[in-house]
Amino acid sequence: MTLFVSGCTHHCKNCFNPETWDFKLGEEFTDDTIARIIDLAREDYVRGLSILGGEPFHPKTIDATLKLSKAFKEKYPNKDIWAWSGFLFDRDLKDKEVLKYIDVLVDGQYKDELHDFRLKWRGSANQRVIDVQKSIKKGKIILKEK
Repeated sequence: MTLFVSGCTHHCKNCFNPETWDFKLGEEFTDDTIARIIDLAREDYVRGLSILGGEPFHPKTIDATLKLSKAFKEKYPNKDIWAWSGFLFDRDLKDKEVLKYIDVLVDGQYKDELHDFRLKWRGSANQRVIDVQKSIKKGKIILKEK
């Protein structure tokens, strides 16, 4: 299951989803939206939730990302939450409450000159695929094993 968050100020060159840069795009995100996502995720074939954008961790969107992530993890503790962000885990996000609920974070802005189709889960070689919970426990970045 995937949620595309509206709004991004990174404006990466050749972004795969520039339509989501506009903070006014899409539908209003409400408690009913969260309830609907939680309900749809009840099926066994839904392995988890992916949150991308736009920018799910922008100051204008992070509260909604937190609220959804917390509700999802409380209801489905065994389903993963993955998130993609142009912000860096260790510089911009490490103290954010939302990380308590995120399992995997792909961080760093997409760099078109570092694009590689062979990469798993990311678009450019500068981006990291971080095991967030292990990183929090160890106090350093632990990359997700492939």
